[in-house]
Amino acid sequence: MRQINLFGSRAQSLAGLDISSSSVKMVELSGDENSGYRVESYALELLAKDMVQDGNIVDLDGVADAVRRALRRMPGVRQVAMALPPAAVITKKIMLPEGLREHEMEFHVESEANQYIPFPLDEVNLDFQVLGPSPVSADDVEVFVAASRKEKVEDRVAVAESAGIKAAIMDIESLALESAFRLVAQHIPDGVRGRTIALADLGANVMNVSILRDGAQIYAREQAIGGYKLTLDIARQYGLSPEEAEAAKRSGELPPEYERDLRRPFMDAVALELSRALQFFFTSTQYNEVDHIVLAGGCAVMPNLAEVVSGRTQVATTVANPFEGMALSSRVRSRNLVADAPALMVACGLAMRRVEA
Repeated sequence: MRQINLFGSRAQSLAGLDISSSSVKMVELSGDENSGYRVESYALELLAKDMVQDGNIVDLDGVADAVRRALRRMPGVRQVAMALPPAAVITKKIMLPEGLREHEMEFHVESEANQYIPFPLDEVNLDFQVLGPSPVSADDVEVFVAASRKEKVEDRVAVAESAGIKAAIMDIESLALESAFRLVAQHIPDGVRGRTIALADLGANVMNVSILRDGAQIYAREQAIGGYKLTLDIARQYGLSPEEAEAAKRSGELPPEYERDLRRPFMDAVALELSRALQFFFTSTQYNEVDHIVLAGGCAVMPNLAEVVSGRTQVATTVANPFEGMALSSRVRSRNLVADAPALMVACGLAMRRVEA
C-alpha cells in the first residue's frame, strides 16, 4: 500500500524534480530552513509538445531523456523528490483518536479511505501524515490522507529510474508550491501573518490560482490560460512552427510590433483571468479582498506583467523568487536563476524535502 513515501522526514537532502507539460525542472539545495539554504545546482529542460498531457506522461523515453540532460549539470544528484498534479491525487483531512499506534492508525486510514476513494485500494498508493491536535476535539488528532492510482506514481518513478536516479518521495505539486511559498513569504512587504495572498502559477496551458491565509491554502481555482497561448499567437502571426515560436518568445528575437500586437494583449488576458479567479473567490467565501498577489510560473518574469496585473486588480503584485537571499554555488549564475526562479517554485519546494539517511 505505502510503497512510495508521500511525506518523508527531515534528514538526507534530495533534489527536487518537477515534470510539467512544457519542461523538466530540477533544483538541488543544501542546508535547511533554520540554518539557511544554498542553491547547489539547477536545470531546466524544455519538453516537446504532448510529451506530457494533462499531467500524464505520454512519452516516457522523451521525458527521461530530458531528465538525463538536466542531470549533466547536476552530477551529484542520486535521489529526487517528485510530485503529482493535484488532479491525480485524492486528499482528505480526517480526525482520529489521539494516542493510536502506527499500525492502528493505518487501519483507520484505510477504513476511512474505502469510503471516499472510487477504486479498489490495491490499485492505490496511500499515505498519511498527522498534522497535529484536532481543531474541534481535544481527544483527536488531525490527519492528512493522500491517495493516487498506482500507475500515476509508477510513471514518474519509471522516468527517474530510466534516467538513473531514485524517486525517494512522491509529493503533490500544490503542497510543494506551498513549501516554496514559505521562502517567498519572507520577502513580501508586511509578511503574510493575518493576510490573504493570491499565488498565481501561470503554466503552459492553465493558470492555477491558490489563495493562502497565514500561508496555508484556503481556496484554489484553475483558469484556462497559459503561456502556450502566446506561443501559438506568435506562430500564427509570424508563420513559425510552435517550436520556433517558443524559441523566439524566450530569446526575445521578434519584430518591434510584437509588444503591441501580441505580448501586451496576452498580459491583459492573464490579468483579466486572474481578476475573474479573485471574483470567484470573493463570491464563494466570506472574504472580499486579497492583500497581495504573487506571480509564479514561466511567464511570470515577462516584463511589466506584474504591473499589468496590479493595474487590473488594484492589488500589489510581485514576482516569485524563492531563492532570494540564498547563497549560490559557483555552478549557479545569479542572473539566470532570477530569470528562471518563478518557474522553479515546485522544484524548489520538492528540494526542501528530506528523507531518513
